[in-house]
Parts: sequence; structure tokens; C-alpha cells
Amino acid sequence: MKHVLRNLGCLLLLGCAVCLGQAAEPTDKPLPDIPALMHEVEIHQKASESMVKDYLYHSFATEQEQDSHGGVKKTETEESDIFYVAGARIRRVTKKDGKDLSPDEQKKETERIDKEIAKAKERQGKPTDEERDVVTVSRFLELGSFGNARRIALNGRDTVAVDFTGNPKAKTRSRFEGAIREMEGTVWVDEQDRSLRKIQGHFVNPFKVGGGLLADVKKDSSFEAEWTKVNGEVWLPSSASGQGAIRVLLLLNFHGNLRVVNSNYRKFKATATILPGLSTVEPDPQTPAPATPQ
Repeated sequence: MKHVLRNLGCLLLLGCAVCLGQAAEPTDKPLPDIPALMHEVEIHQKASESMVKDYLYHSFATEQEQDSHGGVKKTETEESDIFYVAGARIRRVTKKDGKDLSPDEQKKETERIDKEIAKAKERQGKPTDEERDVVTVSRFLELGSFGNARRIALNGRDTVAVDFTGNPKAKTRSRFEGAIREMEGTVWVDEQDRSLRKIQGHFVNPFKVGGGLLADVKKDSSFEAEWTKVNGEVWLPSSASGQGAIRVLLLLNFHGNLRVVNSNYRKFKATATILPGLSTVEPDPQTPAPATPQ
């Protein structure tokens, strides 16, 4: 589970929240031009993927492993704090299966984080092979084809829902971007902010890299993701989930259900410390945090 939880935040392409209640809202207002809309969404998504590095947040992950009959064989949970150092995503585990780490586990976790921070500072601006393999959501938007737009009322805000399919003519940059050609689903866009609210989709065909050794995604595996507006300035990931059988190197590996909920986003402020030499942050009192599952 540790590899799954460590990297799922980097793979929101393979995740989303349980669908919120939604209903079509009659209006005479014309729908925006879809190509122009999605181009704006791409720009805003790239900005949010950069701005999230200014924040620290809490992550609660639940993985349910299924047996051969589809029943739940094992359930694991993990809580962690996520922050960025030298552009690299660092995960500090705080609880496993509802229990605080033991003193020995805390020591090992600190040693692991120290090594990750040192590596991040050493390679600043130079992504690792694993980081290059990650397909960002903004890149996903570039490789999709969109249509069938309709206006939806979502949590009191006008939202444009657009169906997507992988564009078979899109030029891929990595061995894993071809997975997008095997997907279809729906994207929800906040009409006012031109930012992502939700993604929901599934694999219409299986996807493999290296004969299944590097990546193996079973047909009908599904993914969802949802974003929330933080500090009135940016939409950041609030939850992600996946169902089915998905394995991508050491980045993601599960057979069953995986769900991650992010909460308590707050910007860095030099007022205390997370770890020696790292500034902590204070929550914005005007920004409510999504509830963490118990």
C-alpha cells in the first residue's frame, strides 16, 4: 500500500470523488464554445498544479483489497501530511489504520523524509524517471476529445459537463500517455472560473506497457477526481478514487477500491516548523476544510 498512497496524489488522472447530486438547470444562456473553454481549463489546471506546491494539506487514504469473488479481503487506511520541498512532493505519514506511529516508526519515517528532501534539493528542476512517467491532469486535457456539452447546477454554481474520449490522433510524449486513448468519461468545468470541478471515467479497453510488466490496467477499471476552491484563488484536489485493477510501475498498484480525501489546505508561513528547517503553515480561517473520513 505504501507505494500506492505515496504516489496517488501525483496520479489524479486515476482518481475522483463520489458523484454529487446534480440536475440540469433550464436557462437561455448559450453554452460556451467547447474548444475555447477546454483551452482555458488547460491553462488554469497547469496553474493549479503549480500553485499546490505553495500549500501543505492533510491526506486520508483508504484501500480495500478484493478477493477473486469481488468481496473485500482487507482494508487499510493511512493518514499523512503532504508538502513540497524544491518542487518535489513529500509525504509524512502520521497514522496507519487509525493508530499513531510508534516511536520506532516515527524515527524511520523521519529518516525516510530526510533522504527524500536531500534528493529533492540535489535534483531540483530535474524530474526523476517516475515523475516523468506521471500523466498530469492538464496533460490529460490536452490529449482528449470533448463534446456533448450541457449545463449542470453543481453545489449552487453553474457547471458545464462535457463528455470526453481519448484522441487516437494525439501525439504522446511518454510510454504511459497512450492510456488516455483507452478512456472515456465526463469532465465538469466551473463555468465562472473555467476550472475543473470533477472528472469521472473508465477504461474501455485494457492498457499495457512492456507486455504488462511496466503497466497493466484491466478493462472497465474506473477513476474519479474532484477539486475544491481554496482561499478563493485556486481549485485544488479534494478527493480521488479508483476501482478495478491498476498497476503502473511502483506508482500505483491495487486490485479493489482506493480512495483518498485531501483536506485542511493551508499556505506556508514561517511561524513554526513541520520538521527541522521546514516552515509550517496556518489554516485560512475563511477556508472550510473538507471533512476527513473516520
